[in-house]
Amino acid sequence: PLEEETSSRTRLRVGGHLPEPVVVSGKRREKRAAGNKKQEAKTLGRSVGPGEIVYFCCWVLREQTWGLNTYLYAPKDDYKHRMYWRDLYSAQEAEQLIVLISAAKRHNVEFIYAISPGLDITFSNPKEVAALKRKLDQVKEFGCRSFSLLFDDIETEMCPADKQTFSSFAHAQVAITNEVYQHLGEPETFLFCPTDYCAAFCTPSVPQSSYLHTVGEKLLPGIDILWTGPKVVSHKISVESIEEVSSVLKRAPVIWDNIHANDYDPQRLFLGPYKDRPSELIPKLRGVLTNPNCEFYPNFVAIHTLATWCKATADLTVSVLIRLGPPSPGDEEEDPCYSPQKALTLALTDWLQEFLSTDQPGGKLEVTSSMISKGSNGKFMCRLKKEASDEEPMQTDMGESSYVPGPDENPLYTAEPLTLDDLKLLSDLFYLPYEHGPTARTMLRELDWLKNHSQAATSETDKSAEWCSRAQRFDDMCDAVVQMFNRLSNAPNRRILYDLYNYICDIKSGVGLARAYVKTLGGQGQPAAQLMNDDPEPWGFRGGLSGEFQRMLPGHGNRDLFKHPPMTTVYCIRPYCPEDKVEVQRVFTEMQRTGEGRAPRTAQPPLICDSLSAGDISPSPQCALVMEDDAGICGYALALTDATPAAAKTQVIKKLISEEFPSLVTSQVLPRVTDPSPAKRMIGWLLSSIKSSGSRGVFCELRQGDRRMLDFYSKLGSFKTIQVSGLPQDIVAMGRTL
Repeated sequence: PLEEETSSRTRLRVGGHLPEPVVVSGKRREKRAAGNKKQEAKTLGRSVGPGEIVYFCCWVLREQTWGLNTYLYAPKDDYKHRMYWRDLYSAQEAEQLIVLISAAKRHNVEFIYAISPGLDITFSNPKEVAALKRKLDQVKEFGCRSFSLLFDDIETEMCPADKQTFSSFAHAQVAITNEVYQHLGEPETFLFCPTDYCAAFCTPSVPQSSYLHTVGEKLLPGIDILWTGPKVVSHKISVESIEEVSSVLKRAPVIWDNIHANDYDPQRLFLGPYKDRPSELIPKLRGVLTNPNCEFYPNFVAIHTLATWCKATADLTVSVLIRLGPPSPGDEEEDPCYSPQKALTLALTDWLQEFLSTDQPGGKLEVTSSMISKGSNGKFMCRLKKEASDEEPMQTDMGESSYVPGPDENPLYTAEPLTLDDLKLLSDLFYLPYEHGPTARTMLRELDWLKNHSQAATSETDKSAEWCSRAQRFDDMCDAVVQMFNRLSNAPNRRILYDLYNYICDIKSGVGLARAYVKTLGGQGQPAAQLMNDDPEPWGFRGGLSGEFQRMLPGHGNRDLFKHPPMTTVYCIRPYCPEDKVEVQRVFTEMQRTGEGRAPRTAQPPLICDSLSAGDISPSPQCALVMEDDAGICGYALALTDATPAAAKTQVIKKLISEEFPSLVTSQVLPRVTDPSPAKRMIGWLLSSIKSSGSRGVFCELRQGDRRMLDFYSKLGSFKTIQVSGLPQDIVAMGRTL
């Protein structure tokens, strides 16, 4: 779950309607917690203040310059957007929103007001619907003409009153969205964010999601639907995945992209290019919104490269080549119209000019209804107004009396100017969620090699010369990070530095520890205290309660972008024997207890797989396997080649058995098995045995609450959902032919 935003600045989303994109908005996500339960953090209630207005206007000016055209307003700083959505804005709050809306209109940026009532709305209560209409009518009076209803990151269980009125959660959301849309006069831009807003949330898959099918069929065609891609933070968004969801939704989606979002980890910043979204997507989308970093100034690259992507054409590629020259050997990329690396270089080149400009310390943006003016150069600008102050600006003595060191004394420190190479290094160190930049990858690879071959540093081996050479190379790269830090720290534009400073301090510290460690391995100094001491000082390690919790979990490090060789765990898959019955029952019982709120077995619909796992029914000969690790049996896979006799007393399950799916399979693996490969291999062997018996197909029974095994079978790729009339709502049947 993500913390709510309570700082003094609105957090923005940027994007736009293709092919002339872009945006601004202030919504932050809370990720779904395990077990499909969302943890909602409380936010401090506060109204939009002058800081937000200044922040917004900076976005408007920048986005207009780059050809972006849309601002989606959904900040959780504004507690009347989500938690207190029923409350109308006060006169003072209304005035502030009017300034934002007016500024957007003045610059031809579409302002979309979003409201998120899903935390506690009763869909079937006419008073609730009236309250929602009243709130949007008020915003409409401010001059807003585009709106959005958001139902993301909320509980999916309807209250009893809604269950009596609506057949499903999707029907409830669609009904109120359509009614509000028509009440507002069917505005040209109206966005809907579904609860299942990415493929990972769809059960069992996008094409088979009853929720998405209801939304696609029932939502009025003038309403656009937001979609984040395969995941909340999607690594890649393919043309095929967009065509798939478009078919279900009966319309092209609006991508709400989280590739540059950093609100889920305070130590991460993303300065890499917009990438892994082919330009072929552009004609298949209604628009693109992006949720950038929390800090304003570091979003230069994220928004600049998005703008380049949105305008990707063959002509653009030619213009890029003119500015940057022909590609280097091996630099060709798959997308003929958009090169992430070229777009990044363009963005960093422009960003460098901002770093080198003086940001007039002591000035203040004074926002009024006439604060935005058009300069003689045709560009829009915000005027800085200097306020009277008793404080004098800090000055340095550059006269003849400046200190001159003697021949044997330390030279004066001179700040070298920031270079484009410095910004390329900065981007490499803070690249993208699923990828480090080239220099960062090289540094990790070199450190890993130096550590694993440390014996070559102090004894003569065939790798000693190579070790020394690579250690020097690593030291040079570390020194480049330090020099980049020094130049950034002395760049004229202090506002950018203030947004970056904590991040670059952190990476400089981490690189310094690694540098000292390599020097120690090479015998160039005493072991650094912070590395070898069992009681290091706080600045020598990364701490915090959250980090300690993560390090205690078995999956910690699975998402590290630099992959270390995995620790060896040996699994033995062997045939089941009668002596294994007790251990299989133990695994089954333990997995039955897994999951909060699961009903007792006696209160659940009877399943053949339960009887098979509990030992009440014996598996078919040569159709039972168990998996062992060092601690004992940790999983099993059992099958009945003919499930008809076992289903004789269960009429509903009996309907599943047919000539196409005569056999049944069931499997469970304990949570301590974090690698899915052994379980997949076990299932593969079992299916081969079933096929050898002459069976044409198999099916499995699963409960909706067993999301772990639902996900497992779905990702095998060969099991598909079987539609059977009369099947209990809690039961999912999946099958495959052999």
